[in-house]
Amino acid sequence: MKTFHVTIARVGEMVYEGEAHSLQLTGTEGVFTVYAGHEPFVSELVEGEAYVEDTEGTKHKIHIPHKGIAEVSFNQTTVLL
Repeated sequence: MKTFHVTIARVGEMVYEGEAHSLQLTGTEGVFTVYAGHEPFVSELVEGEAYVEDTEGTKHKIHIPHKGIAEVSFNQTTVLL
């Protein structure tokens, strides 16, 4: 399965950084899942949960306590909280 790089950060803190198979986030238009090679886009995030499936198949649950933004590019996703 292909992977992509995920960075989730807030001011002064790296919440998650690493390679992943998938990333699920909650945007203003609803829940979406990102995979390797996803079309580029930017989405505003709302409070909820993020789920990262890493290269070992482990799922990491990360609480998104307030609004944020996600930028998806060819093989990288950056989430700023």
